[in-house]
Amino acid sequence: MSTQFRSLMAAYPTGVAVVTAFDRDLRPWGMTVSSLSSVSLDPPTLLVCLRDSSPTLDALTHNGSFTVNLLHHEARSAAELFSSGDPDRFRQVTWEHPESVGGPHLVDDAHAAADCKVDHMHRTGTHVVVFGGVQQVVHRSAAQPLLYGLRQYASWPRIA
Repeated sequence: MSTQFRSLMAAYPTGVAVVTAFDRDLRPWGMTVSSLSSVSLDPPTLLVCLRDSSPTLDALTHNGSFTVNLLHHEARSAAELFSSGDPDRFRQVTWEHPESVGGPHLVDDAHAAADCKVDHMHRTGTHVVVFGGVQQVVHRSAAQPLLYGLRQYASWPRIA
C-alpha cells in the first residue's frame, strides 16, 4: 500500500516550501516540505507536516515558533539542499533572522515567508502535523512559485 500511496501523492502537484526554526542555541534548522495547507483565515493559521525524527521539528518544538519560506521557481537548488540532510545547508544559502518570532528567512530563495507560533501539534504515523498561528507575512518578490509533482520541479506557467 505504501508504494501505491506514494504514487498517488506524486501525481498531486503542489508548491514547495522550506520550514525553518532556531534551536535553543539559536542554530538554524530547516527542511523542504510540500505538505502545507491553510487552515483558517481568522485567526490566520496554517499547517505543515514534519517527519517525527527531524531536528527541525525538535527546534520548532523547543522554540515554539517557525517560518514557512515559499520557494520561487529559481530555487530548485535550495529545495534539494534542504531535503538532502546536508548539515551545512545554512552556509550555502543567504538567510536572515527575523525580528519577530519565527525561523530563518531564506532571502534569495523565497518569494514569501510566514512567521508562525506553534498553536498545537498532532502526531500521526511517521509525521507530526504542526498548526501555526501566522504572526507576520513577508512578500519578497512577485516571482513565480516553485512547484513539485510527478517527481519533478516546475514553475507556474506565465499567463499572457
